[in-house]
Amino acid sequence: MGLALSLLMGSAKPISTVIDPNTVIIDRLDIEILGNSTVGKYNCGNSFSFRDTIFFNSNTKNSLKSEISMNNFECGNRIMNKDLKTTVKATKFPKSTVTITNIKPFGTNYKCSLNFKITDKTLSYQNLVLKNTKETLDGTVAVKFSDIALEPPTKMGGIIKVKDEFVIHFVLFKS
Repeated sequence: MGLALSLLMGSAKPISTVIDPNTVIIDRLDIEILGNSTVGKYNCGNSFSFRDTIFFNSNTKNSLKSEISMNNFECGNRIMNKDLKTTVKATKFPKSTVTITNIKPFGTNYKCSLNFKITDKTLSYQNLVLKNTKETLDGTVAVKFSDIALEPPTKMGGIIKVKDEFVIHFVLFKS
């Protein structure tokens, strides 16, 4: 009897490794701002720990909300970092907010609603596809500076100009 019990107990899996297909735990958020200027491409990023759980097919919480420090974006050099902070008025609006709601399965991926508040403007996207991989959920939205009442930066009397269009790419890392 003891041998049979130990064999049964030995084959049991710990509860922590049982994965609920209707639950995703997020432990990090990366946001990139990608765009072009007359002198080339730019990429500004912000990565931070963010812990939350998404429950699918449930009346329980089915959304994520995070504040993003606009002062923590890194663009590769001090001048570009300063330009980004000036452009997005980081002194007046030090935090942006991303809210992802209504997350639903869509084939092997997910669809969601996204609200992105930057400065005092909120951009809303419906039926945004979140690409689902083993490690991440990621999405991309195209934005114009003019959509959020901002002017694209210029340098050297207008010789260097940032294009009005840019892309916000966000990656939610699963734990």
